[in-house]
Amino acid sequence: MNPKTWLVPKENKNERIDKWLAKAMEASRTAIQQWIDDGHVLVGGERVKSNYKLQAGDSIDVNPPVEEPLGIRPEAIPLDVRYEDDDLLIVNKARGMVVHPAPGHFTGGTLVHALLHYTDALSDINGELRPGIVHRIDKDTSGVMVVAKTNHAHTRLVEQLQTRALSREYRALVHGNVAHEEGTIDAPVGRDPRDRQKMTVTDVHAKEAITHFRVLERFSNYTSVQCRLETGRTHQIRVHMNYIGYPVVSDPKYGKRKAMLISGQALHAESLTLVHPRNGETCTFHAPLPSDMVQLMENIRRTD
Repeated sequence: MNPKTWLVPKENKNERIDKWLAKAMEASRTAIQQWIDDGHVLVGGERVKSNYKLQAGDSIDVNPPVEEPLGIRPEAIPLDVRYEDDDLLIVNKARGMVVHPAPGHFTGGTLVHALLHYTDALSDINGELRPGIVHRIDKDTSGVMVVAKTNHAHTRLVEQLQTRALSREYRALVHGNVAHEEGTIDAPVGRDPRDRQKMTVTDVHAKEAITHFRVLERFSNYTSVQCRLETGRTHQIRVHMNYIGYPVVSDPKYGKRKAMLISGQALHAESLTLVHPRNGETCTFHAPLPSDMVQLMENIRRTD
């Protein structure tokens, strides 16, 4: 993106700069906030914070960070595409697949590598590392994801994530017999100070995290639950279920390490509901349980 300058009109007085710029540039609010924090956004030549309230006539200079070419090459990796139109793709991500490359980890085999081979139409709001990526699923969690093919669709979908109009439901197999038929876990999640690779329930530098759960099937030592995310924090379901005493089966970070029944946590993004960015219709997309989770529960039923 090239440097840009705006003069704030009177009708936008008192709006937050991050919110206003996200709309003006058709960029994600998260990206704009990072640019502001890194000094790529100036008001009257001075740095401001993301919550700065605009004044009529403010001169905003935006000089987006220059991204070095990474040479991410398309790879012919099979994709389970559940739906596609001119605006979006719905894919069923396989367990074990990383969603996108990251600094220091540019190896192939990610969903982005597969998407670049599948289509030339992907939004570029998030740069070369994450074309089309609106949200993520953990490497060892499978399930349904939405991918934006245009910047307009990307912006609208991010707005839905922020307003919680986009909802996701997961299926999980957890250890123990969950005490209640349904419930809500409202506990803030932040980085674990003892292990920076993990998240935990904490009040220190944490963000609001809300998970709704409902029991689907009970076994002697396990419970199949449906979890609906109201917020989307890193490892949220895994952290929350462990927090209330029912860790996800085969979770290498938060579960019982001596009880690894499948490769990766028994957690699957089963459905995703969104408002279509073009026609405004509410759409729900599904992805079937992976075969290893199906087989695992069948084995438990037989021996229960």
